Amino acid sequence: MVISESMDILFRIRGGLDLAFQLATPNEIFLKKALKHVLSDLSTKLSSNALVFRICHSSVYIWPSSDVNTIPGELTDASACKNILRFIQFEPEEDIKRKLMRKKDKKLSDMHQIVNIDLMLEMSTSLAAVTPIIERESGGHHYVNMTLPVDAVISVAPEETWGKVRKLLVDAIHNQLTDMEKCILKYMKGTSIVVPEPLHFLLPGKKNLVTISYPSGIPDGQLQAYRKGHQITYLGCNHSRFVWSRAYMVIIIICRIGLMTMAGAVLIDLCRLSALGSNIRDTQRGPFQHTEKFSSQGSEMACQGRELAKHFQSEGTPVMVGGGVLAHTILGVAWNEITGQIKFLILDPHYTGAEDLQVILEKGWCGWKGPDFWNKDAYYNLCLPQRPNMI
Repeated sequence: MVISESMDILFRIRGGLDLAFQLATPNEIFLKKALKHVLSDLSTKLSSNALVFRICHSSVYIWPSSDVNTIPGELTDASACKNILRFIQFEPEEDIKRKLMRKKDKKLSDMHQIVNIDLMLEMSTSLAAVTPIIERESGGHHYVNMTLPVDAVISVAPEETWGKVRKLLVDAIHNQLTDMEKCILKYMKGTSIVVPEPLHFLLPGKKNLVTISYPSGIPDGQLQAYRKGHQITYLGCNHSRFVWSRAYMVIIIICRIGLMTMAGAVLIDLCRLSALGSNIRDTQRGPFQHTEKFSSQGSEMACQGRELAKHFQSEGTPVMVGGGVLAHTILGVAWNEITGQIKFLILDPHYTGAEDLQVILEKGWCGWKGPDFWNKDAYYNLCLPQRPNMI
């Protein structure tokens, strides 16, 4: 799949919402009632002026429930949302990298503009101070204290008005809170509460990411019905397109929004990758298989452009590489048939951290690599997964 260039701005809100309450009777019925009550109060708070956005790498604070921010003359409801980019201070190394990319090839789109936002709640109020009252109870109580991890993403055109964008951001948080509540209530057992983890998916034929709350700590084998419901909702079918693994999520997010797509690059097909990752067996297509492995010396990897480009165009699955010192995964190739120049989109499968694009890209866990990336004296085994009788 060749990923088309897009100049949309990605707004990503992250933060934690604290839930703390006590139960006089620690049983499931009372816990569910208490949870619904606390989550309802939290939803009301998120609709008030207590909700605050801090634009990362800037001094900008925004109260999204009203047209109030710390740059009132520069950002109004009628302003283009791209205006906010002028107040973000990129790291020196990242800024230099962007300038070099633009200078090298003006036809290439720069890395997607990503606006990271910290979710905050005001602790102070405008009400007059009151005398505190302390009560002491001798009876025992069951105390619940947990943090809901918020991670909401929207993608909008740079010319979209800020008024619409701030409404979309607030709606995204509320939608995620509703999704997390359903996830908690579905998978809680007794007084044991799961922590919902928001994961982002790029579905076939869709432009924007879909975010689903995934119950952490629940084995994948117990989530078939949960996945099926989302498959029908978002895809209108029962075929598995959701892969509940962090590695798959990293691949999707990086390929879609985190990396600049090089001219002429041929990348993995995310639709086929999802089926590969979920290890499903379709009676229509049969299980994924692989061709015979072939070996190539590091000094010869630059000559594999035609073979790899053909594979990504026909199969669209990632290429597993073993050899040298470490294993690697090739997600795509940019190959010029005339000049022979080649670059590989490499994902290091040893990454085990969070889905933080800044860390993944800056630390080199995924990126475009030239022929010098490979050890010239080492031999590499390449495995090209394929599905027979593709329809």
